[in-house]
Amino acid sequence: MVERVLVTLDGAIRDPDAPLLYADDIGALRGDGIFETVLVRDGVPCALELHLARLRRSAEALDLPAPELEAWRFAVELAAEEWGKDRDGTLRMVLTRGRDSDHAGAGERVANKGGALSGGEPATTGYVFVVPVPERVEKARTEGVSVITLSRGISVDVAQTAPWLLLGAKTLSYATNMAALRFAQRMGADDVIFTSTEHRVLEGPRSTVVVQRDNQLITPPARNGVLPGTTQRALFTQAEKAGWECRYEPLFTADLITADAVWMLSSITLAARVNSLDGLRMSAPENAGEIIEMVNRGIALPGSLADW
Repeated sequence: MVERVLVTLDGAIRDPDAPLLYADDIGALRGDGIFETVLVRDGVPCALELHLARLRRSAEALDLPAPELEAWRFAVELAAEEWGKDRDGTLRMVLTRGRDSDHAGAGERVANKGGALSGGEPATTGYVFVVPVPERVEKARTEGVSVITLSRGISVDVAQTAPWLLLGAKTLSYATNMAALRFAQRMGADDVIFTSTEHRVLEGPRSTVVVQRDNQLITPPARNGVLPGTTQRALFTQAEKAGWECRYEPLFTADLITADAVWMLSSITLAARVNSLDGLRMSAPENAGEIIEMVNRGIALPGSLADW
């Protein structure tokens, strides 16, 4: 049973213990790149087309060359096949701007010639990596998670007024998100829900927030500076078919407290119910199992690039 799988965009299966990145890769130097995390289940990458569509949108936001989706699709499916069907896997698609030295040389050519680069644009770095699902995942799925709210320190208007902050893109710059999770752990919590300066609900460091109220499912809109969630999209597609009302609208922190349930949705954990919010216990609604079932059905479907 393999424990790690590494595939590069040329379709080659690589030794995961062999060096891959150059020391001056801009993804490592500056976090200048994007990624997607995909659940591999039964040897199949879940909701792959939704992830490819979001990869493309993130690349556009960072002015990266448009990803060659066919090459990514082949690499992902090959990596999932190599991983096998025996257990779930965490698959990451990583794309960086490439080597700093290549871009420095490109800049010199532009300056000298005052025109297009000879030899094309500098090469990006792209690869697919599969590892086991973290141990925390099973507990989060079955028991839920304790959550604290933390201010992100920004207004919901920032995404519109300052697009260079890349709030709607899935970038490699995750240091702030990881710091928030470490702070939550020191406070005795499992996860975090970020809020704006107006006390609007935003998102988790690695998840989308969905509020359940009666027969409604509500999530904050992307215009508020949250990353559009692939698992949330899969849930809404199934829920609408089942007669649920699904909405994208602003939420205040108080809406979390008065909800029937609050869910943290992500590609690997899938659906984790918030069982405690800022120390307040939150009971599971009778139909909590239906939400979990709809998520499982939704991520089993490939989705469509047109959905995004």
